[in-house]
Amino acid sequence: MNPAKRREIFSRLRAANPHPATELEYATPFELLVAVVLSAQATDKGVNLATRRLFPVANTPAAIYALGEAGLADYIRTIGLYKSKARHLIAACRMLVELHGSRVPADRAALEALPGVGRKTANVILNTAFGQPTMAVDTHIFRVANRTGLAPGKTVLEVEKKLLKTIPAEFRIDAHHWLILHGRYVCQARKPKCPACLIADLCEYKDKLV
Repeated sequence: MNPAKRREIFSRLRAANPHPATELEYATPFELLVAVVLSAQATDKGVNLATRRLFPVANTPAAIYALGEAGLADYIRTIGLYKSKARHLIAACRMLVELHGSRVPADRAALEALPGVGRKTANVILNTAFGQPTMAVDTHIFRVANRTGLAPGKTVLEVEKKLLKTIPAEFRIDAHHWLILHGRYVCQARKPKCPACLIADLCEYKDKLV
């Protein structure tokens, strides 16, 4: 895909949604961290239902740590893998309290050192909470990048690096959200909504549904 086509794709996505945002509900970087950890193999809607119960009771590292694994699990048991997520979050909260003054670090290495936080989660935090031009490649972005021809790659890391290298600088902060939303609602896995797609004429997918 040539640079002019890439720029036009993101120009259209920006025009349609000038201020994209995550669908996870949060008020602080720590609340976002909790929500993103909970979102693994879960829907944003399901996570929001759980955090609406949790955050009014405990929304700081110290408060969640004080709940303990069993206490936290009671609030998030509607979410898949809730026991392991509770274990990871309690351990992460302890580290945040002891090593970071209860603040979420704006540093990749420090974030990835937290239990339950991998590269994708760290990228979400760095981008959404701290405004860094990172790219958290989930299943939606991986599919859109490959299907459209934006950044074909066999691995998540390959796609991430290609997107960061080829997306024009002015779009990098918001590109993560545009591509996720496009994959979630338009360029869906089983039946992409090509006739309703605002970048269909720029997309290089050979099997477009018309």
